[in-house]
Amino acid sequence: MNKGDLRRAVAPALMSCLALTLSACGGGREYTVPKEACEVPLSEERLEPFLVDGESLKAVGDSLIDFEGRSYATCEITVDDRLVISLQVDKVDKVYDPMDNSESFRFENRARMENLPFGGLGALGDRNSMVSTACSGPKTDHLIIYVSTSLKAGGDVGERRKNIEAFTLDFAPKLKKKLGCST
Repeated sequence: MNKGDLRRAVAPALMSCLALTLSACGGGREYTVPKEACEVPLSEERLEPFLVDGESLKAVGDSLIDFEGRSYATCEITVDDRLVISLQVDKVDKVYDPMDNSESFRFENRARMENLPFGGLGALGDRNSMVSTACSGPKTDHLIIYVSTSLKAGGDVGERRKNIEAFTLDFAPKLKKKLGCST
């Protein structure tokens, strides 16, 4: 094999490798984060740690404001049909303690959320949070707000817990305001 033959054989192989490398780098986020999901304002900054590469971000599910005669509503934020965050809001008759034994099944490594910036009780797990708070609004007297991340959410558990807590503490007051809660 002479040098010319070798160059002709190697050049297509190098071009194929280059094309594969460039296509692998072509990922990223091809979507924009909406200002709200299921009728509640979102903070892109608080949602950011949970976002993944993909083409389409959607909020799928119920309005978290208009329960249409039901006692709960759910909304999932997905990227390319893969769960990013799940939100559930329950209308309830009182404030429930997320640290009660009856709620332990919801959590992995449950801990009390301290110093909530609104009245109520909260708990945090490795992949979720639960906040129970008064509302005294036209639609309900009390709420329970559940925030859950994908089971595939990776990363450092301590960092993920901080991000879930930050998202929850940003989301809950926005939800209460949209529901017309006075407390």
